[in-house]
Amino acid sequence: MLLVPGFMATKSLWDDVISDLEKIGPITHADLSDGTSISDMAHRVITHAPETFALIGFSMGGYVAREIARIASSRVTALVLIATSARADTPEQIIRKASALEQLRVSRFAGLSRATILQSLHPGNASNVAMAERVRRMSLDLGKDVFIRQVAQERESDLDRLGEIGCPTLVVAAADDNLRSLLEAEELRVGIPNAELVFVQGSGHMLPIEAPRALAELAVPWLRKLLAQLT
Repeated sequence: MLLVPGFMATKSLWDDVISDLEKIGPITHADLSDGTSISDMAHRVITHAPETFALIGFSMGGYVAREIARIASSRVTALVLIATSARADTPEQIIRKASALEQLRVSRFAGLSRATILQSLHPGNASNVAMAERVRRMSLDLGKDVFIRQVAQERESDLDRLGEIGCPTLVVAAADDNLRSLLEAEELRVGIPNAELVFVQGSGHMLPIEAPRALAELAVPWLRKLLAQLT
């Protein structure tokens, strides 16, 4: 399996689900730190990917994973999309990104802000200091240069290209995700041929960190059954 993290996230994003995923097969982690666009990141990841693989993409990594599934369709056996969307950046998101880049010109990078982190978590986890620090730590580990590269990217919609994805696909959405709506998850289910959509209750956007057990209980049996059919 090839795991693709999200915006300012490292491979530690998967720490709480990795033991379950490893029961299915070997794990390869995608590195998104050097890419300058979704397409660029996808091509870089493919260069270091196994010959054939199941693909799991979280948030921004879902955009990358879908591009990989289109570029290397003969190599991707299955696709799991977690807390992601096929929509372009909204005007408000573009303004926030520009503001973040401008602020970095006059201040040091201290990781993702508390406000940004709390927006990504379920309200019930707002007081979970360890969880918030884990999210911030990933952004600090990646650093200012990666933040600038990822924020500067123009996120384009691929709604009109979802039909090009030919592999079996599972869409996993958090019912209380403040960053990605349930309608966006439904758009993925409708747009990708024969895709399945499942929901996780009680989690915000950071599903692999907030609800790793629920995520594993949905994704692992689906992957195991599918891969067994292919072998």
